Amino acid sequence: MITERKQYQLFGNIIFEKVTIEAPFKIPNPVPNEACFLYMLEGQIDYKTQQKSISVPENEAVLLKCGTYFSQMKGNMLSKNSQIVFVHFHPEILKKIYETDLPKIFQQPKLINQTIDVTHINTDFLIQKYIEGLLFYFDNPILINEDLLVLKLKEIILLLCQTKNAPVIQQILSQLFSPTSFTFKQVVESYFYQHITIDELAQLTNLSLSSFKREFKKNYTDSPANYIRNKKLEKAAELLSISDERITNIAFDCGFNNLANFSTLFHEKYRQTPSNFRLNQIAK
Repeated sequence: MITERKQYQLFGNIIFEKVTIEAPFKIPNPVPNEACFLYMLEGQIDYKTQQKSISVPENEAVLLKCGTYFSQMKGNMLSKNSQIVFVHFHPEILKKIYETDLPKIFQQPKLINQTIDVTHINTDFLIQKYIEGLLFYFDNPILINEDLLVLKLKEIILLLCQTKNAPVIQQILSQLFSPTSFTFKQVVESYFYQHITIDELAQLTNLSLSSFKREFKKNYTDSPANYIRNKKLEKAAELLSISDERITNIAFDCGFNNLANFSTLFHEKYRQTPSNFRLNQIAK
């Protein structure tokens, strides 16, 4: 659950954010055509994509790939609260502030590695001072104006260009201007176990709700609500069989916000409670 959020927008898009999130939480990547610099002020998160899983502890940073639906941010159970600073990179804003003179780090390299979708950032002295400067402006919003936001956005880009892993950063940022396309099923199936509504899924596939339901029925011969609910319950049953994770955590990881609701739905499908199901699997 987000307990505090401060944001600054530039040309109608969120550029800088400071967010405090209370664990447990699991956040899917909702923005396909964007890259994001993420700095952990407090706590720890686990970030997972199709290619890689990494942990981001306090005072470390990562750059996340644009153009992917297949990623999620999850609160580390060791940290009660996480406080994060985000810098968002939108291609239309970058084109506007740089006009025709985009920095090299946004230009497509000769060899493109599509498997690179997230990378740690070396949080040296300059990066840390940059974050301190952002925190000052979050505490003093009266000082913020459009020119300052443009300068701060250009500043972090300049700092990223100077880091030791600038070539890897270029692999990620260059894809802002050549985003990947995904099929209907790829988008939908990446969200099976997330806390997301059918309306939100429809938006992610760029379809109206009625069109989304028709397309879903055509692909899965079932309604979205029924099919996705069954997938979540089947995943929960699998985890109950093979792990000793707490039932509350399994329910959350499979996309259920409410343990009582999960238990009711599980009993309807399997004719036994989650705890009895686990005991029966152990006895087999």
